[in-house]
Amino acid sequence: MTFAAIDVGTTKVCTLVGQVLPTNGDLQVQGVGITPARGLLKGVVVNIDECSEAIRASVQRAERSSGSRVLSAHVGITGSHVSATATRSTVTINRSDRLVTEEDVARVLETARGSAAIPTNKEVIHVVPRCYLLDGQEGVRNPVGLHGFQLDAEVHIIHGAMTSIRNLTKCVEGAGVRVENLVLEPLASAEAVLTDDERETGVALVDIGGGTTDVAVFYQGSICHMAVVPVGGHLFTQDLVIGLRTPYAAAERAKIESGSVQPDSIAADEMLEMEAFGAGGPRPVSRRLMSDLLRARCDELLELVYAATRQSGYNALLPAGIVFTGGSANLPGLVEVTEKALTLPARIGVPQGVIGLVDTIRDPAYATSVGLLQWAARYGEEDGYDTRQGAFMSFLQNLLHWLRPGGGRE
Repeated sequence: MTFAAIDVGTTKVCTLVGQVLPTNGDLQVQGVGITPARGLLKGVVVNIDECSEAIRASVQRAERSSGSRVLSAHVGITGSHVSATATRSTVTINRSDRLVTEEDVARVLETARGSAAIPTNKEVIHVVPRCYLLDGQEGVRNPVGLHGFQLDAEVHIIHGAMTSIRNLTKCVEGAGVRVENLVLEPLASAEAVLTDDERETGVALVDIGGGTTDVAVFYQGSICHMAVVPVGGHLFTQDLVIGLRTPYAAAERAKIESGSVQPDSIAADEMLEMEAFGAGGPRPVSRRLMSDLLRARCDELLELVYAATRQSGYNALLPAGIVFTGGSANLPGLVEVTEKALTLPARIGVPQGVIGLVDTIRDPAYATSVGLLQWAARYGEEDGYDTRQGAFMSFLQNLLHWLRPGGGRE
């Protein structure tokens, strides 16, 4: 069976087509389509026609390279309009044997979804179970098969602005692709770059996108907090445009080719030739000055990341530290600066777990894209945590199987 994923970002649209090989179960990437994004601002659609056209071009490239038609896809969603609400729900086990079944688990999660105080202009994207309690016993990961009178669930309800969700869906459908399910981008990125041990012991995933940065805290195997901060790669580049008085394209190129967030490691007399506004042509620019500008924005980003993890209440429970993804995660010196500023371990998250056409996408910038494809392959139409498409009960059976010993990832 062929799966497709579409990552609609602020700076690029990436469509992946893949298939699970029947021989060994590996996920093979068969098609890749990458195009510049248009019609989005900080992850939110601002021009439907332009966004649809960018998605269509990306899908067509993926179709040509894979030789397959993309009729439906899992689509990533993020943006400052996305937030999470923690809630707890309770159901009674009424059967005479008091045996907890998958239907009971689905019932307690649906109860949580229905009882959460979600604003009327918001729409539920995911219902994420954090943990269960059975007759007051904490720490239950999978209650199915246990006996009890009362089942409680601690749940994260992830929701987004109804208008933003519908506009994104309209753009994808305008490109001729049906949206199978929307997946929160940090959850998708986690599929591609986090290890089970990191999720279990405590880690913060920091996905630096073009317009915004997603911060997702994982603990005891599940997401427990998320935030979207208004600093992304675009602002790093924009600082160079203003500080160096150079066109945006030249600033972006210089950031990628010669950027660093460690100005002290650069010689004071090291210069770059950069385009300039006006008729004067290229001119020499101090590479250390460029690094100073990038470092200032990096410091601001790390302050916001720290504030987000502190707000979660889990900032003292992150032994696995910070894992960076997104295009700007490639900035040299980011890991070293982070470890010094936040006194936490840090690493760059490169997507893993796929084979095939991976030379282009084996980069932090494509963590979300690869994670979306892995999500699609794992759950198919029975999407993880998502009740929007009416497949919740079927998915739950897959999820509970995955949580059982030996049912998950190797």
